[in-house]
Amino acid sequence: MQFSFTQVLARILGESGFAAFLEDPRSLIMILISFVLLYMGIGKKFEPLLLVPIAFGILMANFPLTGILEEGGLFRYFYFGVEHAIYPSIIFLGIGAMTDFGPLIARPSSMLMGAAAQFGIFSAFLLALALGFAPAAAAAIAVIGGADGPTAILTASKLAPELLPPIAIAAYSYMALIPMIQPPLMRLLTTEKERKVKMEQLRTVSKAEKIVFPIAVATLVILLIPDTAPLIGMLMLGNLLRECGVTDRLSDTAQNALCNIVTIFLGLSVGCKAVADTFLTWDTIKIIVLGLLAFLLSTTGGILLGKLMCVLTHGKVNPLIGSAGVSAVPMAARVSQVEGQKADPGNFLLMHAMGPNVAGVIGSAVAAGFMIKVFGGIL
Repeated sequence: MQFSFTQVLARILGESGFAAFLEDPRSLIMILISFVLLYMGIGKKFEPLLLVPIAFGILMANFPLTGILEEGGLFRYFYFGVEHAIYPSIIFLGIGAMTDFGPLIARPSSMLMGAAAQFGIFSAFLLALALGFAPAAAAAIAVIGGADGPTAILTASKLAPELLPPIAIAAYSYMALIPMIQPPLMRLLTTEKERKVKMEQLRTVSKAEKIVFPIAVATLVILLIPDTAPLIGMLMLGNLLRECGVTDRLSDTAQNALCNIVTIFLGLSVGCKAVADTFLTWDTIKIIVLGLLAFLLSTTGGILLGKLMCVLTHGKVNPLIGSAGVSAVPMAARVSQVEGQKADPGNFLLMHAMGPNVAGVIGSAVAAGFMIKVFGGIL
């Protein structure tokens, strides 16, 4: 059988993705959304290491007729790492290896600000229930308030897999926008005098303390809430590799090569689930709004406790470091530093803010573990 050139061309076009767009133009909307996210990641440098692969995953997933999401498709295999909590846990291993827990050990009271900054999680949970979400879905949405992408992804994969794409995109978008979202709220809730408070230098933390701390935290927290084991266990292992002094090669791999590799797979896996059928819904809009409220309330909780500690210590604690209680490490701590120096160029708050920041990472993981324990069987 012979075909003319026009017949071959007509067949190619008729079976192409361009023709499929005519049947369901919603995929075009998702592709435009991916372009916007790519612009935010590349052009504006908003959390590019994750936003770029997430956006490209959305782009790939919404090309018609590729089959990459179906059984046997490439992205279907990538997604196993999300379904089984592999990627978020390895990211936490890298975070632990990158992070100095010394400021938290030197000032244990920082843990209180980290705990207060989880206020948004529980407030958003109640708001999500009021908007009609099921308890498990409301719990997954609420964890966005912790400003911790891996924790939000793990919680959503356990409690509300169908809501994972909007939850992940909201979590990482708000993390990326911390330098824009937090400062106006910080200035609104604090006085200029409070922002100028200079804090005393932290005490030197011994090597033994830094080694014992991750072991002790992993033991106590995981025994109390076993569902925190994937995140807390890997976070503390990463930090132990950093501090023990005999695993430098493993620490370097965890915080660089391994973390970078998994970041690519995690971003693509999250993005590939953002298809028109599940993403272009009213629930997505509700999740984005709830996520923003949760983040603002978490920041507010940390700052207000910081103000209380400022009063109780007779002006020895700068309330700005309370905003770092959200667990975006170290971005939130840097924002506290920047705002402190705007009030007084000689003010150095970065290391002080790292205490609540690290406490926020632990606090958000504990809150997520609590949500999974309570609502894991209520789908």
